Amino acid sequence: MNRVRDPFNLHNLTLNRGPGTIAAINILRATATTAATEFRDRAEKAAASAAQQAVETAAKAAEFAEQAAERTRDAVGAVAEAAEAAAKEVERALDQAAFQSQSDLEQGVLLLAAEEPPEEEDIEDMASFSIPRHVPSFTDPVRQAEDRLWAATRQRAGQAGGGGVLGGVQDKVGGFLNPDRTSLPMYKDKPYGYGPGGGRPRPLLRKKRVLGFLTLVVLGLLWFTGFFDEHHERAVAKLGDWGWLSSDTKARSKADWLRRRERVVEAMELSWDAYERYAWGYDEFHPVSKTGRHMAPKGLGWIIIDSLDTLMIMNLTSRVTHAREWISRSLTWDQDQDVNTFETTIRMLGGLLSAYYLSTEYPNLAPINDDDIGAPGEDLYLEKARDLADRLMSAFDTPSGIPYASVNLGKFQGLPSHADNGASSTAEATTLQLEFKYLANLTGEKDFWDRSEKVMQVLDDNQAPDGLVPIYIQPATGHFHTSNIRLGSRGDSYYEYLIKQYLQTKKAEPIYQDMWDDALKGIRKHLVTYTENSGFTIVGERPNGLKGNLSPKMDHLVCFLPGTIALAATEGLSEREARKKPGFWNKQREADMKLARELMQTCWGMYRYMATGLAAEITYFKIPSDPAPESASHTSPPDSIFDDPAGPDATWRKDYEVHHFDAHNLQRPETVESLFYMYRITGDVKYREWGWEMFKSFVNYTAVEDGGGFTSLSNANVIPPVTKDNMESFWMAETLKYFYLLFSPEDLLPLDKVVFNTEAHPLPVFEVGRLLKTGWERKPRSSAETKSA
Repeated sequence: MNRVRDPFNLHNLTLNRGPGTIAAINILRATATTAATEFRDRAEKAAASAAQQAVETAAKAAEFAEQAAERTRDAVGAVAEAAEAAAKEVERALDQAAFQSQSDLEQGVLLLAAEEPPEEEDIEDMASFSIPRHVPSFTDPVRQAEDRLWAATRQRAGQAGGGGVLGGVQDKVGGFLNPDRTSLPMYKDKPYGYGPGGGRPRPLLRKKRVLGFLTLVVLGLLWFTGFFDEHHERAVAKLGDWGWLSSDTKARSKADWLRRRERVVEAMELSWDAYERYAWGYDEFHPVSKTGRHMAPKGLGWIIIDSLDTLMIMNLTSRVTHAREWISRSLTWDQDQDVNTFETTIRMLGGLLSAYYLSTEYPNLAPINDDDIGAPGEDLYLEKARDLADRLMSAFDTPSGIPYASVNLGKFQGLPSHADNGASSTAEATTLQLEFKYLANLTGEKDFWDRSEKVMQVLDDNQAPDGLVPIYIQPATGHFHTSNIRLGSRGDSYYEYLIKQYLQTKKAEPIYQDMWDDALKGIRKHLVTYTENSGFTIVGERPNGLKGNLSPKMDHLVCFLPGTIALAATEGLSEREARKKPGFWNKQREADMKLARELMQTCWGMYRYMATGLAAEITYFKIPSDPAPESASHTSPPDSIFDDPAGPDATWRKDYEVHHFDAHNLQRPETVESLFYMYRITGDVKYREWGWEMFKSFVNYTAVEDGGGFTSLSNANVIPPVTKDNMESFWMAETLKYFYLLFSPEDLLPLDKVVFNTEAHPLPVFEVGRLLKTGWERKPRSSAETKSA
């Protein structure tokens, strides 16, 4: 007779208990059937729950991936593919688990169903049955089936109170067969859970692994796109998403102008974030190649410091925080590096002083706790400015007091120019005063004031005829070098700082107003004339001195002039207020405002002439062989002349000429600077509209794809333009700032409360005391022209 494995001792129960045992067996059979049914139901529910959880998890992963995609469009495809692959992996894992569980379930049901009571004749044949000596048999096929069943249904390690799919059934069956059992499982050689790592992996574990893999993929993509950077604000909008570029609708309300101002903020964010991402800490940024370069071994913060106050004015707090951290942790002036005295003063010293002014006087602009009164970093900007100024002072160590062109920062040593026989640029030597005078006012260090002011005295002692100064001056002698006179490069900001020095000290130094008045008269007399065809007003050059011929050449730099003339005419007031001020308005101020309007129109034409709508670096004009003086009878053309339907053949275009090598555009700010002044002073909305058209041209033709920011152009007179792969620091420091202020309410940085240095850094108007005041007087004027050195 075949021996049948009897794990429940049914043989002895049958022999010893007679018919009652059959009832027990029937109960066991019914209980087993119930257990199998309950197992199947629970397995189905568990599978459904697991599937639902997987769907929810996949949905969450998809949502997370979608958020990541908003930060970088380039990663969308990869995230979607990863989420889809992971979801399929989850589905395959669940299908495999369900299939295995179903297989085990079927085997278990077959096993339990096979445990039927023996027939009557079999009972008799089992009279000779004896319990095997070695129980249980681990190689028996039935035992292997049981192994698979229990492995598939074991409880989680450490789970209290039964649980699991078969937990309750085990207790019921075990309790029936062994009423005295209180803690041991039905099979004490098959505990509920295997040891760590034992048995085959649970479906839940499989699911966790898949979800973990999905999470790692998504996190990896987010890390690659810079999501987890400490400063992760990235502007990723592409030009195609900017539908406003193609809109010709005019602004009709304050809300419209504020929306346009937001477009400027977006451009600033794109520019800054591109620099932050590809060239952080570098002094130069090349947006097309997405690289940077230092101007000094440890960097000078050329772009960071120059752009800082623009970020403040636009209230971009997190970006200001990042910039401030770099200044605090990385900026040092103690480097063996030659720098240009003028550029370093207007950009670095001016930028730091402006940041200090805004952080103290306008605490609600990009507020940072480290700037608060009493905070450890309260004077960070001022301390850095003072350190730099002490080094720049070495440039003034010359026989005449005219500063050298360069300074070695680490050696505290002034250096003469390597060109022009060591001469310094006149504009560069005389465009340091606003910065050093304000620093003197903050620190009480009179030396900053005296040495910068000395430059103005030495220059004025040359008694330049009609207030027009040549563009070079010798530090060794204090005399002019060459006779070239122009308001473009090397001459421009001398005139600008005359009137601004007068306004900076609340008009306490009229000597600078006198110098400005003389210069403006000289400009009218020697440099202003009108074009031949349409009568545009221009400011030319005298390359060979005042006795030489007038050259009809205008640098874009000259377009600072209309705004500066208007500022001087009203002294920072609106034209309406100035006209109402008792004893203030006169015919001369009226004539100055007329000249400012005419020059502004000419500068706007320099933009309209170019194919891209962006002005060339240099423009020439067609004038008669015998140029008409400024005093000649003249009627300026209407603004509608630029809308001539003749297009390229329009008459007005014949007055403009751009040479091939002058067609580059460096993102310069002078025209929008003047538009800002002209709108603030006149209130004429056309200046805002002209600025909006200019801004759209910058966005349309200088923006770099793939989040590169904006670049200057090598040729702005062809479409598509030829890029130069360089972003000047004044793009963010000046050009975008003036666009922002042009579209802002008039009470933001009012012109009677601040003066802007030549790099657009706002500095406050302040009162001078007993120590800080003008320490010189002008010599009596003579009619003789000062000879060149």
